[in-house]
This record gives sequence, structure tokens and C-alpha cells, in this order.
Amino acid sequence: MINEELQKKMAKTYPPSSLQRIRYKGKDVAFKTDADGNPILLFIGKENEEGNVKGERYARTLKYDREGKRIKDHWELKGKAT
Repeated sequence: MINEELQKKMAKTYPPSSLQRIRYKGKDVAFKTDADGNPILLFIGKENEEGNVKGERYARTLKYDREGKRIKDHWELKGKAT
């Protein structure tokens, strides 16, 4: 489960359409951003020699109303990241 502190980090905007890597509480974290710079895929675990993070994989659902206001922001565990 993504805790509140990590969710705050994922609420920030990062470079668009990129892969970002950070360390968080002793774990390797990698996330991909959409065209607007919002993290949408998140991998938490241990980075291997190829640079892939093995552990848990999360996907983010973002929905907006007609005015562009965010009405849904939800992270869902999708299973193991291999």
C-alpha cells in the first residue's frame, strides 16, 4: 500500500513523459509520467543489475471533469513488478 508521505511525492509534477528514479525509505522507486508530468505507473522494490525495479507495481487513475478539474485520483496495486 502506498502511504500518505509517498502519495504526497507522487502528487507533484515531474518532467513529462519520463521515467524518474528515487530512493524512499530504503527502497528503490521508479515511476513513469504522462504527457502532463503526472506519475501514472509506480514500481517499488529493489533495483536489479538491468535497472528494473522488482517488487510491487501500481497504476494511477486520473479523471477530470469538463473544466479540467481533477475529480478522481486513485492508486491501485496491479501485482508484482518483475
